[in-house]
Amino acid sequence: MTVGVLLFPSIHFALRAEKLAKEERFSVKLIPVPRHLSSDCGVCLRIAWSEKDRILDFLKEAGVVVEGIHPLSSEAK
Repeated sequence: MTVGVLLFPSIHFALRAEKLAKEERFSVKLIPVPRHLSSDCGVCLRIAWSEKDRILDFLKEAGVVVEGIHPLSSEAK
């Protein structure tokens, strides 16, 4: 499975995104931001890359600010 990460401007948005996404049964997990990416927040949300559009639309509708989205290469997982 190909995965990616969502970056957030603060821990508040990261925690809220995880809670809401899990309630909707998306396959997500909070992880430390990979070193090659930067963010004001130290955690990001790992997602199934195939679900990225649905998750982004869902979080936008819920008012969660997403700062960036990046695919993860196999060595960065």
